Amino acid sequence: MLVEYPACVSVQLDFMRSFGFVAAGLIKYRGSHCSAVAGRLGTEMCKEPKTKLLRLYPPTSNGPTVHRETQTDDSEILSCTVKALKDGHIVAVPTDTIYGLACLAQNSEAVKKIYEVKERNGQKPLAICVGEIQDIYQYCKVKVKEDLLGDLLPGPVTLVFERSEKLNTNLNPFTSLVGVRIPDHAFMRRLCQMCGEPLALTSANISSNTSTVEVHEFQELWSKLAVVVDGGPIGDQTRQGSTVIDLSILDKYRVIRSGCALSATLDVLEHKYGLSENSKEE
Repeated sequence: MLVEYPACVSVQLDFMRSFGFVAAGLIKYRGSHCSAVAGRLGTEMCKEPKTKLLRLYPPTSNGPTVHRETQTDDSEILSCTVKALKDGHIVAVPTDTIYGLACLAQNSEAVKKIYEVKERNGQKPLAICVGEIQDIYQYCKVKVKEDLLGDLLPGPVTLVFERSEKLNTNLNPFTSLVGVRIPDHAFMRRLCQMCGEPLALTSANISSNTSTVEVHEFQELWSKLAVVVDGGPIGDQTRQGSTVIDLSILDKYRVIRSGCALSATLDVLEHKYGLSENSKEE
């Protein structure tokens, strides 16, 4: 079975099931890393664009986290993305809401690069993405109960806290706050776990353009990325992105962005934990 990818040769698909998804293709970019994986996938290589395309099938975005024993090929494919991140590159990834661009949050040069790729205003902050709730405490000063975190995460919510001293000072240096996400997406959570440090995460588009729910919608960015992870069409077609809530003030919340899960989020904050709205913009 052949699939045509723009600006490149055909990629032969060799379906291998594991981890709740199937890796079906990759396009070689810089160097020969992961050539063994490419050989097993029966992939024909092209020189341009110098971007590696990884296809996940069936898509696990916008669905419950899949718990299965990770097999060898899963680890190899994830390691390709991890290596690109560790090398300071930008990657495109599916989440439970929209497609995102990610880099290592602790790598200042990578953070600078992600702003350049998106043509993003340098005064607009980036959120971080981690794999487990316990990771939040390393990079944020949390003033809510852990049970509250567990009720909202993993999920389509970004929670904003005061940042800790451990977080890269060159990430959002203009604010003492940082938003944190744990997407309800098996691939993304595993990717964060394998990196062992937070990812800086933002939407996969040119700044101010429409959010994307399929990889072809941000194809103009591919040449600037080391890896594009194709998780298929994301189920939530609203393109609203995550709901962003500021929880940096004790017993208060402030809605920064309504997003796709506002009603359910407010129900948890107000009715279960008794938080009241802080309408003041700090």
